Amino acid sequence: MATADDIKRYRSALEDERNSAALYRIMAESEKNPHIASVYRHLAETEEKHIDLFAKKLVEAGATVPPLRTSLRTRILGWLARRFGVELILPALAATEDDVATTYKSHPDMASIAPSERSHALFFQQIGMKAAGIEGSALAQLEGRHRSAGGNALRAAVLGANDGLVSNLSLVMGVAGAALSQHSILITGLAGLLAGAISMALGEWISVQSSRELYEKQIDTEREEIEHMPDEEIEELTLIYQARGLEAAEARRMAERIMANKDTALDALVRDELGVDPQELGGSAGEAAAASFFLFAVGAAIPVSPFFFLSGTAAVVTSLLCSSVGLFVLGAAITLFTGKGVLWSGLRMVIISLTAAAVTFAIGHVVGAQLAG
Repeated sequence: MATADDIKRYRSALEDERNSAALYRIMAESEKNPHIASVYRHLAETEEKHIDLFAKKLVEAGATVPPLRTSLRTRILGWLARRFGVELILPALAATEDDVATTYKSHPDMASIAPSERSHALFFQQIGMKAAGIEGSALAQLEGRHRSAGGNALRAAVLGANDGLVSNLSLVMGVAGAALSQHSILITGLAGLLAGAISMALGEWISVQSSRELYEKQIDTEREEIEHMPDEEIEELTLIYQARGLEAAEARRMAERIMANKDTALDALVRDELGVDPQELGGSAGEAAAASFFLFAVGAAIPVSPFFFLSGTAAVVTSLLCSSVGLFVLGAAITLFTGKGVLWSGLRMVIISLTAAAVTFAIGHVVGAQLAG
């Protein structure tokens, strides 16, 4: 026997499905690519089946089916799709469908259509990455090559070393401004190096390990769905491959062929839905932590190293010169990703970082003078 809360949920779900169906019809009309437009019409038809389902549930519960009302949000999104293009609203739709799938999954009487809603969310995520069908990481996943891996690693190395250099340069200049002894400055710089490197390493370890655990949970979920809901998984793969430019019939044939073998199906779903290599799961947390520690320490060692051999003004000037060279090299390295001029990027990095060091030096000088009385 349906309760008042059940009826309220059915009406809310009915309204959501009606608005989704109406919006997908608008998107189909606004989409210039006829292939993608046909997919939007298919999504609308799926939502219309859900509308019938919830209307039936309301009738069976003895409740009235409310009249159709298009929400303000749907009207705004529809206007944006018509005026600026469908791609503009895809992120909002992906988030909405994902939330709906989570809500449906939490209620046994709605759980059967949760996979369908999740498939829609995945489709919007995939189609949002397209340009002429496929681009970026989606192409790398489809072809089995992670083209950007080396670039990401190099970018992480540059930024890690830069963090260590800039933060420890500011720290060293701050205590140097307070006119502390060479020994005190050296101890402070080494403490900053170790504290920062350890903090970076722990943060990276937690980040990578948390990602691995999340992926493992998602893989277990995929494995369970392949076992108990293979039709829904075929639908998910079909939509993903359609989003990447395949015709509907070809996408479905590919999805069915993949799903014929549960092991290959799990591998394909993990790669195509989650965007990760199931053999790596985002990489080793230990290796990531060690790399972060090392890279930060290398950068942080540059401003403090002159104080091993020099003291006073000579040490400060040498530290600034060594740091300026390091900063220029790192700024120049960043041009590998930005395409900007080497001279401008290097000098910009030097000017900004030395400004920060000057500020901390001045503050240290003022505080040191005050404490000295």
